[in-house]
Amino acid sequence: MTKIILDTRIERRFAALARKGRAGLVAFITAGDPDQATSQAILEALPQAGADLIELGMPFSDPMADGPAIQASSQRALAAGQTMKKTLAMVAAFRKTDPETPIVLMGYYNPIYVYPGDAFLREAKAAGVDGLIIVDLPPEEDDELCLPAMQAGINFIRLATPTTDDKRLPRVLENTSGFLYYVSIAGITGTKTPDVSQVGKQIARIKRQTGLPVAVGFGVKSPEQVRALAQVADGIVVGSALVREIEENIGSSQETVSRVAGLVRALAGALAPETVAAK
Repeated sequence: MTKIILDTRIERRFAALARKGRAGLVAFITAGDPDQATSQAILEALPQAGADLIELGMPFSDPMADGPAIQASSQRALAAGQTMKKTLAMVAAFRKTDPETPIVLMGYYNPIYVYPGDAFLREAKAAGVDGLIIVDLPPEEDDELCLPAMQAGINFIRLATPTTDDKRLPRVLENTSGFLYYVSIAGITGTKTPDVSQVGKQIARIKRQTGLPVAVGFGVKSPEQVRALAQVADGIVVGSALVREIEENIGSSQETVSRVAGLVRALAGALAPETVAAK
C-alpha cells in the first residue's frame, strides 16, 4: 500500500513549535458545552489565550474512556441540543477568523458511523477539521475510517498507553499521522496524576520507533505539570481541568469564557523555550 503523504495545519504547527524550541499546549473542550454560543466563544478565545492546538470533543452518550468531568460535559452539550452538524458548524465559524490553529475532533465512532462516515469526512474537511482521534477504533479497523480520513487530507491520530508494548507499538504507529497521543495513565481521563519520569521513559521508547511528535494527556491540570511534561513531550493536552472550569462557572457566558481563557493563559505561560532544553 502506498504511504499517504499529508501536509496539514497539525504538521506545520508542530514543525513551527520545534523551530521555536518549545512544546505545544493542546486544549480540549467539548463542543456545545454548556451551550453552543458559549462553547463557540470559548473555542474562539483559546488561541488568543495561548492554545497551540485544539481538541474539540464530539459529544456522545456513552464516552467510555472519559472520566466524570468530560462525561458530564458531553451530557450538558447533548442536553443543550448539540449535534454533529452543529459541531462541524462551530469549526466552520472558527475558520472564518482563524485559518491557522489546528483543530482535532476527538471522540467515538458511533456518531460518525450514523452520520454516515463518507459524508462526515467530506463535511469535516470542508469545515476546516485537521485531524481525528477516535478512541474506540483500533488499528485493525483502519479501512473503516483511518485510511479514508487520510485520503481526504485529515490526520488520523492514534493513542498509545502505558500498556502498549514494543510488539503492539508498530501496529499503532503504522497509519498514525500528525502526532501520537500518549495516554500518561492507565484508566479514564482526569482521575490520576501522571508520573513525569515514567512518561519520559515511555516517550523515549516510542521515539525510537517514530519521528512523529508525541503529545501527552490524561491527568494534566496545573502549570507545574505542564512545565515538567514539556521536558519530555512535544505537546501537552489539558482537558478535564478546562471542562471543570466550564462546569464551575455556568451561568454567565462571559464569565465562563473569561475563566477558561485565564486557565489556558496560565498553562501556556508554563511553556517557554527553556522548558524543552532537556529533550
